Amino acid sequence: MILNKLKQLSILIAALAGLTVKAQETSQRTSKPNFVFIMPDQWRGQALGFLGIEPVMTPHLDALAKESHVFTQAIANYPVCSPSRAMMMTGQLPLENGVWSNVNSATAPYGIELAPDKICWSNLLKEAGYTNAWIGKWHLDSPHEPYVPTYNNKGKVAWNEWTPPDRRPGFDFWYAYGTYDRHLRPMYWDTHAKRDEFKYVDQWGPEHEVDKALEFIEQLDGKTPFSVTLSINPPHSVYSHVPDKYLAMYKDLPVAELAKQPGIPAADTEMGKLYRNTIQQYYAAITGVDEQIGRLVKGLEDKGLMENTVLIFLSDHGNCLGRNGEHAKNNHFEESLRIPAMIYWKNRIKPNMDNKSLFSLLDLYPTILGLLGVEDKQSVPGTDFTDLLVHGKPVNVKHQFFMGRINPRNKSGGFRGIRTATYKLAYVKNRPVDKSQVYLYNVANDPYDQQNIADTHPEVVKELTKELKVWLKKANDPFLSDI
Repeated sequence: MILNKLKQLSILIAALAGLTVKAQETSQRTSKPNFVFIMPDQWRGQALGFLGIEPVMTPHLDALAKESHVFTQAIANYPVCSPSRAMMMTGQLPLENGVWSNVNSATAPYGIELAPDKICWSNLLKEAGYTNAWIGKWHLDSPHEPYVPTYNNKGKVAWNEWTPPDRRPGFDFWYAYGTYDRHLRPMYWDTHAKRDEFKYVDQWGPEHEVDKALEFIEQLDGKTPFSVTLSINPPHSVYSHVPDKYLAMYKDLPVAELAKQPGIPAADTEMGKLYRNTIQQYYAAITGVDEQIGRLVKGLEDKGLMENTVLIFLSDHGNCLGRNGEHAKNNHFEESLRIPAMIYWKNRIKPNMDNKSLFSLLDLYPTILGLLGVEDKQSVPGTDFTDLLVHGKPVNVKHQFFMGRINPRNKSGGFRGIRTATYKLAYVKNRPVDKSQVYLYNVANDPYDQQNIADTHPEVVKELTKELKVWLKKANDPFLSDI
C-alpha cells in the first residue's frame, strides 16, 4: 500500500517536473527575442574564410556560419555608406527616404540626410518595449556650420556631425559618430554629450566598440528585451589603421599571385598599385573585426543570451579595392554590390548555406520586424524572409534591384540595374556622357564581370529591362525615361 502511494507520488512529481520544463520552453519561445545587429563597413561578400574564395581568415564567423542561415548572393541595393544605411533603417528606396547620395556638406544644400519623421525599425522596437543601443558609425546627419573640429571637417567637404537626441530613432543608448576614419584613435559622442563634448579614444575602434556593447549588455535588467547595433567602421579605409598583430598574420600573403586574378589592373597603374598595397591591410582588418565579433558572441553566451537572441551580420556594401579600375564602392561590379549576410537564432533558424535566395538590404527592415514579431506601420518594397528562415518556406524573390552614383543635382544620373542568380543588367551613365551604356554579365559564370555580353544576348537584356522598369516606376525614378 505504502509502496503504491510512493510510486504514484513519484509519477506525479515527474509529471509536474515535465510540465515545468515545458512551461519554461514555452516561455522562451513566446518571450520577445533580443536583437544584435553587427554591421562592419565596406566588407565585400566574397571575403569570408568559409566561402573559400579569398585567402582571408575569419574563424569566428566561420563557426557562426555553421549555425546560421547564410545568404551568399546578398547585395547592397545602393553600394555606398549613407544610402545603404538609410535603406536598412527605413526599408525605403533612396528617392523615397531622402538619402540618395552620401551625407556631407556638399550634399547638404539638397537636403540629403535622414529626416526625423522617417519610421525606422528601431522606432518600432522601442514602441514594442525594447531598449535599443547604437554603437559606432551613423553617417545620416548632414554637417552644418560651425563644423565640428575633426580632421575630416577641415577640407573642402565636411563629413562628420553630431546626432542630436531627437534624431536618434528609438535609441536609448548612443555611443557614436557621424563618420570618422582614423580607426586607431577614434572619436565618439556618448548618450548625454553635447555637440562640442566629443572624446577621442586610444584604442582600435572595433575593439573599443565591442567593449561598449558588452558594458551595455551587462547593465541590463534581464527582463526587458534589447537590441544592440554595432556599426563598425573597418575594413573601411584608412586600410593601414589596423593593429600590427593582425597585419603580421598576412606577412606571407602571396600578393603577386593574387594580382593575377581577373580584373586586377597592372602593377604600374593607380588601381593596380591600390590593390597590391592594401590587400594585406584589408584582410588584416577583416580578421581583426572577426576576432571582436567572437568576443561579442562569447559575452552573449556567458550571460546565456544566445538562447533567445536574433543575431544578424552583414555589411553596408562591398569593396572593389582596384579591381575593374574601381577604387572601392558605388559601382555596379560584383565586389561593390555583394555583401556578407548571415542570420542566427538558436533552435529557430536552421543552418543553411543558401546559394540561391536573392536577399538584399531592402529586405532587412521587413525581415527584422518579421523575426521579432513587431508590427510594421508602413508599406516597403522589400521582402520579409521570415517564412524562409523559420519555416523553410521558399520566398518568391526573382530579382535584386540596385542603383547608385547619383549626383545630388541630378536624380536621373548614375546607374540602375537588376540582378538575378544568373545575370546582371546595368544601365550606366558615365560622366560626361549623358546616354546610358548597357552592361550584361553572366554572374554565375563570370563572377568578376569581365565580359559584357549585352550585344550577344539581346533577349536577356529585353527581359531584364522590363523588370527594371517595374522597379523604376515603383520608385518614381526619373531614370525610367532614359531606358
